[in-house]
Amino acid sequence: MSTAHPFAKAWCMMDLNISFKWRIYFFVCALMFGVSCGEIRYVLPEEMKRGSVIGNVALDLGLQASELQARRARVVAERTSQLCELDAASGNLLISQRIDREELCAQANSCILQFQLLLEDPLQAFSLVLDIADINDNSPVFATGNVKLDLVESTVLGRRFPLESAHDPDLGTNSIREYKLSHNDHFALEMSTQINGNTYPELVLKRQLDREAKAEHVLEINGIDGGKPVRSGTAFIHIHVLDANDNVPVFSQTVYKASVPENSVIGTLITTLNATDLDEGVYGEITYSLSHLSDKTGGLVEVSPLTGEVRVAGVIDYEEESSHELGVQAKDGGGQASHCKLVIDVIDLNDNEPVIEIKSASANVAEDAKVGTMVALINIYDMDTGSSGRVTCSIPDNVPFKIFSEVKNYYMLVTDEVLDRELQSEYNITVTATDSGSPSLSSAKVITILVNDVNDNPPTFTHSQYNVNILENQPMGTLVMKLEAQDSDDGTNAKILYHISKDANSEVSSFLTINPDTGELFTSRLFDYEQSAHFQMKVAARDGGDPAFSTTCTVNVFIQDQNDNAPVILYPVQTSGFIAEDVVPIEAPKGYLITKVVAVDPDSGHNAWLSYRIIKATRSNLFMADLHTGEIRTLRTFTDEDETKHTIVVLVTDNGRESLSATATVSIRLSDGLPVLSELYEFVEETKDNADDNLTLYLIIALSTVSFLFILLITGVFYFNLCRRSYVYRSNTSNLPVFPTTYCTSTLNDFSRYGTLLRDDRYDPFMTTGSWRGDFRFGSNTDTDTLKKRSAAYQKNTLRRLSAERPSLKVRAGPTHPCYVIK
Repeated sequence: MSTAHPFAKAWCMMDLNISFKWRIYFFVCALMFGVSCGEIRYVLPEEMKRGSVIGNVALDLGLQASELQARRARVVAERTSQLCELDAASGNLLISQRIDREELCAQANSCILQFQLLLEDPLQAFSLVLDIADINDNSPVFATGNVKLDLVESTVLGRRFPLESAHDPDLGTNSIREYKLSHNDHFALEMSTQINGNTYPELVLKRQLDREAKAEHVLEINGIDGGKPVRSGTAFIHIHVLDANDNVPVFSQTVYKASVPENSVIGTLITTLNATDLDEGVYGEITYSLSHLSDKTGGLVEVSPLTGEVRVAGVIDYEEESSHELGVQAKDGGGQASHCKLVIDVIDLNDNEPVIEIKSASANVAEDAKVGTMVALINIYDMDTGSSGRVTCSIPDNVPFKIFSEVKNYYMLVTDEVLDRELQSEYNITVTATDSGSPSLSSAKVITILVNDVNDNPPTFTHSQYNVNILENQPMGTLVMKLEAQDSDDGTNAKILYHISKDANSEVSSFLTINPDTGELFTSRLFDYEQSAHFQMKVAARDGGDPAFSTTCTVNVFIQDQNDNAPVILYPVQTSGFIAEDVVPIEAPKGYLITKVVAVDPDSGHNAWLSYRIIKATRSNLFMADLHTGEIRTLRTFTDEDETKHTIVVLVTDNGRESLSATATVSIRLSDGLPVLSELYEFVEETKDNADDNLTLYLIIALSTVSFLFILLITGVFYFNLCRRSYVYRSNTSNLPVFPTTYCTSTLNDFSRYGTLLRDDRYDPFMTTGSWRGDFRFGSNTDTDTLKKRSAAYQKNTLRRLSAERPSLKVRAGPTHPCYVIK
C-alpha cells in the first residue's frame, strides 16, 4: 500500500464494516489525488482514531527522518485547528484531533483541509492536502417529530401536501436515499425536486376523506439513507379532518426571488409574500410560515404571519452562504394550505479585512546570510469574493528585505541586501495587506527579525601606539596602565583577551605582565633608568569568535629617573694613599683659579644638577669653591704665615628631593717658582665686570617691562570703563629667560675606570642662567681656542711637575677640553 496514501491502513483501524467496494474507491481516489504539483495529497476517512497514521511525510518527500528533526519540521494548519501532527522521529503524519467531516465542511461536495509542512535551516514549505472522505456516521433526522395537518373532508383527490425533509449531514450514498410511509387507505408518499436539485417528500391524497367516518389519521414517515449499515429517522403526521372549506390560498408567484446585502440590519425588509383566498370569514384569513429551512438558513430570516413580509432576523454573511432557498406556506383558517419557494441571494460586500497568518518566521537571521534567504512564510487571504477578495501585499521600502509570491495566497519574505548587525541589529517589518474592494480594507502585522552576530569585525585599540612613564625602582606588580580594545561584534565574538606578543626580543616581552581579561599591564621586574630608559613591546587583543580576529598596538615604556645615584668625582682622582697635588704660584692674587673639581651624576634632570662647597680646609679664609662650577679660587693673596701645603674637602651635592653627595679632597701646594698667569686672573675680573654689566642691563629691561605693563593695564582699565566691554590680555613668552640646553656636550669622553659618564642624550643637566659664563665649557667650540691659549702654560707646568714627582704615573690632558683626566 502506498505510503503517500495510507487511508486503507487507517480505515482498517476503524471499527466500521466497510465493503471492499469502498476500499477500491478510496484506492482509486488516492491514485487520482496523489503527490503532484509540489504538494502531497492524502485521502482519508473521517472519524479516524487519534494517533492513526495518515502517511509517512519523510518517504513521500524523499527526506530522511533524521533531517526532519534536525530542521525542526512541523505542520501548520490553514484556517482550521491543528487536526494532525508530525512525528519527527519516524516521519509519520498522525491524527491529533477528532476529524468530523460534517463539522468541518458541512454538506460541501468535497472537504479539503490545507496544511503546510515547514522545515527550517533553510526555510522550506511543502503543501499537505487532506481530502476527508465521508462515512455513514449520521442518521437522518426530521426537524419536527410530529407534523400536524388540517384537511377539509372535501379536499380534492390528488392534492399534494409538502412535508419537511429529513436532514442527514452525510453525503452521497450515505445521505437520505428514500422515504417510506406507513400503510394507510387515504394517502401516498411521492418525491418532488427543488430548483437546486434537492428532493423533499409530498403527501398525496388518494382517497376521499370522510370526517364522519374518521376524523383523525396518524401516519408514520421514515427517512432512510443509503449507507452500510442503513440508518433511518422517523416522524409522525397527525391529520385532522375538518368540515368543508371550498377554496385554497393561492400565491401570486410560484417562486419568489429576492436579494439582500450581507450584514444587513436586523429587521431589514427582504420581500413581501402575497397569497389570496376567495373564502370569507375565518376560511379567508391567511397566515404565512416558513418551511424547509436548512441549518444555515434557520434564524436568518423571519416572515410576518399576517402581512407576509420577510425580514432579516440574524446575521447574513455571504462568506457563510451566498444563497438561501426556503419553503413558504400560506394557510387559511380552515386548514387549507398552499406552498411556494423563496430564493434569497446574498450580495457580497467588502466587509472582511485581509487575513495575515505567519506560517513560519525565523526570528533570527545571520548577518552573513546570502541575499534571497527566506526569513518568513506568510499566508494572506480575504474571505470576500471578486475584486474585494484580491489582495496585494507590501512592506516598507527602507528595509533590506523584499516580499514576493510564487504560490497563490502565500508570500515569502526574503533578504534583499547584505545585513550588518553592527549597523542595525533588529528589524520590525510591517507587512501590509490591502484588498481591491471599494472602499478598500487593509490589515497589518509586524514581524520582528533579530540579526545574529557573525565575527566579522576585529578588535580595535583607541590608539595604535601608547606612551607611558614609570618611575624606576618600582616594586614588581606595579600597575603601569590599562589598555582597552573595542569590538563591534556581540556576545562571544566581542569577548576580548589580551596578551603580550612574543617578538624577537623575548627579554623585553617579559618586562611586563598583562591581565588577559582587563588589559591591565603590571611590572614583572625592577627597572633601572641608568641601565635602560626606554623599551617597546606589542600587545595583542584577540576576540572570541571562530575564526578569531586579533589586532596589536605598540606600548612605549619610558623609565623616569629617581635620585638613586650619588655624584661621582672625576677630578681630582680620589685614590687611596695618593691624591694629586695642584701647584699654585705663591704670588697668586685674589681670585686666582687654582683647580676645578669635576663630578658627574648618572641621574638626569634636576637629580644631576650639582653644587659645590668647601666643608673643610686648612685655612678657612684662603680658598673658595664656586657653587655651580666647582672652581677653586683664592680669597686673598698668600702670606708668609700660610702653610705651603693645604688640604681642602669639597662636598658635591646633587639636586634630588632627597639629595645625595660625595666629597672630593683637593691637595694644594704653594710654589714660588711658578709664574702667575694673568689670563686666569683677568678672566675672572672680566667675568665679574660683565656680570655686573649684565645685571644692570637686566634690571633696566625688567623695570621697563614692568612700567610698560603697568601703563598697558591702566589703559585697559580705562578703556573697559569707557566701553563696558571685557578684553583678555594675552602675554608673549618670547622674552622669558632661556636655560642652556646642556652642561656637558657630546664631545666629553669617558677616560675613567668607572663607566659612569654616560652619553648626553641620557640625561639633561641644569644650570642657573649665566653660570656658564665663568665655567670651563667642556668641548665648547666657541671658546676652545681662547681657553687653550690661556691655560697652555698652566697645563705644561702641571704636567711637568707631576711627571717629575711620580714617573710611574701617566698623566695626560683631555683631547677636547682643558680639564685633566687621569688614566
